[in-house]
Amino acid sequence: MKKTKQLNTMSAVKKEKPIGIFQILMLWIFIPLLFATAVLLIIATFADINVFDKAKGWSSSLPFISEKNEEDSGAADLVLEERVVTLQAEIQEKEAKLFKLQNDFEKSTDENEKLLIEQQRLIDEIAQLISEKEDTKKDFEGIVTTFEKMSAKSVAPVITKMSDVEAIRILTNLKSDTLAAVLEKMAPEDAAKYTSLMASDS
Repeated sequence: MKKTKQLNTMSAVKKEKPIGIFQILMLWIFIPLLFATAVLLIIATFADINVFDKAKGWSSSLPFISEKNEEDSGAADLVLEERVVTLQAEIQEKEAKLFKLQNDFEKSTDENEKLLIEQQRLIDEIAQLISEKEDTKKDFEGIVTTFEKMSAKSVAPVITKMSDVEAIRILTNLKSDTLAAVLEKMAPEDAAKYTSLMASDS
């Protein structure tokens, strides 16, 4: 019984304990302030007003905050300007490299074209020389055939009037029996000279 009485008296004491200052502040200041803020935000939303932008503008008008914002924006602008300068320098460097590569490519293209033209000229010249050589060979073969048809008595004086190179060239291309007949009709010293030249040429 004593215990129950003690409990009842303790609860009564607890009930009679006065309300604290924090509770009074919560009841009379913070809760109405929160309620008023909520109502204002709802009204601002319906009125299409951005409360956070307004707060940002008001805060920037404060001296110590605006100075800090100006310093921050100044530093950010400086960093951006340095970045822009760096990028512009890189662009100019890339453009210079590109211009050099284009020039080198154009030079190499011109050189290739010149080499192709020179190569074609040499091919044409070789073809012309081969053609001339074939014509000369045909002409020479015609001359040799004519000498073959002539009599040895007619050929001998003509050969002695030629240069040694031409004479040896014709004599070495005559048939052996025709050659023997022509040498026979020459003067002995001429026949000996041509025989010696043909022997040294072979």
